[in-house]
Amino acid sequence: MGSMFRDLRRLFTFQGPYRVLHLTWFAFFLSFVVWFNFAPFASTIGKEFGLSKGQLLTLGLCNLALTVPARVFVGMALDRFGPRKVFSTILVFALIPNTFFALAQSFEAMVLSRLMLSVVGAGFVVGIRMVSEWFPPKELGTVEGVYGGWGNFGAAFAAFTLPVVASIVGGPSGWRWAIGLSGVAAALYGLAYFQLVTDTPSGVPYVRTKKLGALEVTSRKGVFGLAALTVPLWCALGIILARIFNAGVIGATGLTLGLAATTFLLGTQLLMIFRVNKAALANSYEETDRYPFRSVAVLSLAYFVTFGGELAVITMLPEYMESLWELGPALAGIAASSAAFLNLIARPAGGIMSDRFPSRRRTLSVLLLCVSLGYLAMSTLGSGWPVAGAIVLSLVCSAFGQAGNGAVYAIVPQVKKRVSGQIAGIAGAYGNVGGIVFLTLLTVVGPRWFFVLISASAFVALIATRWLVDPIAAPVVTNNDVLDLTTERPVSTPVAAAVS
Repeated sequence: MGSMFRDLRRLFTFQGPYRVLHLTWFAFFLSFVVWFNFAPFASTIGKEFGLSKGQLLTLGLCNLALTVPARVFVGMALDRFGPRKVFSTILVFALIPNTFFALAQSFEAMVLSRLMLSVVGAGFVVGIRMVSEWFPPKELGTVEGVYGGWGNFGAAFAAFTLPVVASIVGGPSGWRWAIGLSGVAAALYGLAYFQLVTDTPSGVPYVRTKKLGALEVTSRKGVFGLAALTVPLWCALGIILARIFNAGVIGATGLTLGLAATTFLLGTQLLMIFRVNKAALANSYEETDRYPFRSVAVLSLAYFVTFGGELAVITMLPEYMESLWELGPALAGIAASSAAFLNLIARPAGGIMSDRFPSRRRTLSVLLLCVSLGYLAMSTLGSGWPVAGAIVLSLVCSAFGQAGNGAVYAIVPQVKKRVSGQIAGIAGAYGNVGGIVFLTLLTVVGPRWFFVLISASAFVALIATRWLVDPIAAPVVTNNDVLDLTTERPVSTPVAAAVS
């Protein structure tokens, strides 16, 4: 217990690897401020431009649309070029579409700019690998939990602070100034981040992927598994197009063209998977260089449930509470958004449990069981429930889901180091897909079965953890070690041997 508190105290220092951790979670934080800077002003913008409910829905969906594929491609970029360059580029890039949105004078301009801004939501993936480069495996759960939990708070921060900035500026252009300044802040920090961090500690080489264009897998089964795992990511874009069509924003021609483009991109990606992984199809990898692709599939499913379920519930909960208990919009929104503050503690807690308990796989399994039982309990919510009881239950479910997020990313960086960015990207993309799928199901089955389906999905993910390979802690790479680029294991040099 004493060692745990010592480790937690170190989190609040600004030295060595903890300095990189804090600089990186703040980069993620700012990317989420920009990504979510539309939501606080949705009604204001709707009134100013006379937008329909369908058009506002379209803007919200555009804000998510490209995040799913972007997380996969950003993962490829950071495995090749390093997190320092990629994170800085994303933050500086955010200034362009964000300024375009702040100055927009038409609905079409806003749609285009929000589509471009959806790429900024992929910034989360970058920090996963950056943090994993600076900490030993035994601490990854804790530090990745802090990175994810504290960075995620950027969305809530945008909701609470940007309206204040707009009110200070005043007038009809207040929202434009607030949104515009958030982009400027992100870009300036992107330039600073490039100067303040390095990809790895001094003397430790950055292990880069050998392949470009698709995730490198190391077995024949892994190739077909990756192809199967890729299809739902592009299908999610099809769901978004269908919802925009149903809202009456695009016609049948627009829907057909959009689906055709999505199908073409899916086909191209599948072709790249088989082209990049010819060696895996031939089963020519050495046993020491292989990794279990089934772990990628299980972690993606787990994040689909934990993050996707949380995203969907947070989105629907204010309106649901308002209709069940006749709460005012403000009170219902506060009750639902309180989960955002919980994320500051719950996600790191999931990572800490993964580090402290003997089995990371078992920790994730227990949390998925709690998620399943929690959402099953939420399916019984009704007007007969006391409001306070319903709020407490929703917060408990959210806490387990957020802790599950931390447990997932305690394992993700340890599956295979040189492609850990791409693995983080695929798992992260599945979190967004989960939100899209569950919210779509909500429109079909209603709230009660919506919660039941999340519960059932969590139980399926729990069963799937049987095939998850528990990572084994590897030796810490020091400045006196070199890394074998084939096995990714540190090999002692004469200097290291003499010191030891």
